[in-house]
Amino acid sequence: MLNRLTLGCILAAVLSLPGETRIPTASAEPLAACTAVSTPYQLKIPFGLEDDVKQYLPADNPLTVEKVELGKLLFFDSRLSRDNTISCASCHKPELAWTDGTKLSMGIGNQLSSRNSMTVINRLYGRAQLWHGKMATLEDQAKNPLTKAVRMGMPTADEEVAKLNAIKGYRERFQKVFCTNATMDGIAKAIAAFERTILSGNSPADRFDMGGEDTAISESAKRGLAVFQGKGRCTRCHSGFNFSDEEFHNLGIDWDRNSADLGRYSVERHPGTVGGFKTPTLREIARTAPYMHDGRFATLEEVVEFYDQGGITNPHLSNLIIPLRLTAQEKKDLVEYMRALNGDGWQVAGPTEFPQ
Repeated sequence: MLNRLTLGCILAAVLSLPGETRIPTASAEPLAACTAVSTPYQLKIPFGLEDDVKQYLPADNPLTVEKVELGKLLFFDSRLSRDNTISCASCHKPELAWTDGTKLSMGIGNQLSSRNSMTVINRLYGRAQLWHGKMATLEDQAKNPLTKAVRMGMPTADEEVAKLNAIKGYRERFQKVFCTNATMDGIAKAIAAFERTILSGNSPADRFDMGGEDTAISESAKRGLAVFQGKGRCTRCHSGFNFSDEEFHNLGIDWDRNSADLGRYSVERHPGTVGGFKTPTLREIARTAPYMHDGRFATLEEVVEFYDQGGITNPHLSNLIIPLRLTAQEKKDLVEYMRALNGDGWQVAGPTEFPQ
């Protein structure tokens, strides 16, 4: 017979083993010693994107086929919301390049949020999620809408977890992937893993600029590239292979109204961040209207006109924003170039059935 000291030593030894083997937590069904099924997931990196992705993948959430499959199911399943009407895909629709096509996203009970839904595309490469960057990681962001009243509306994380664990098919999948029943951390890791597979590259602009394919884009787009890199000053914020510096800038959006969204300031509380919002990627930009954090612009032409005028004057306007004085042809060419940033790899079909 084992005394308490001996049993404690055995448990300590088991818990210290490397890999996925673990004793189930109190929230899990009693299981025998479990080894998670972990088939490595091979990301397909489209041409034009950074293909050395190790630096972008968290060590505590490696990509596996099983985890990505679970994350995809969770992403599209409206049962994660309080009234079974809203899923992650309600605001990030694959057919709309992972946005929702509306000025402001809508949650349960037709409640409007205060901001436009950003695309999920290429967030593998992102730093600080959401327009104001409040969530440091995709895992943090995956948890955010679940218990937010104007999003998916679950009263508490515990109730979200209990709801999923009442579904036998999900319990079995979580046990397979994490060796526990559903937990909030497991939900977040699975959804984040799936989101990291949504990538866009191999655009005509990539094939022209990086691949040397001279006929990949039109003559107008070629002139637009010159404007983009020069007179348009676009690369000061929309830089690098993902066309974003991942920083926060005040463009003056909201400062023409009675109240202004403070943006990044609500996170950092630093005067230099007032009204600062994330620079979005320009990949698939022609498919992700409307634009800006309040969705005020319906077309790329309107966006270019806004920048040409130098944004909206306010005490915190970024010094990168100045009047551009582009000609009508330069504006047209700039839009044509941005349209050439539509690429491949982001198209994903939703699940045809869900765990029961």
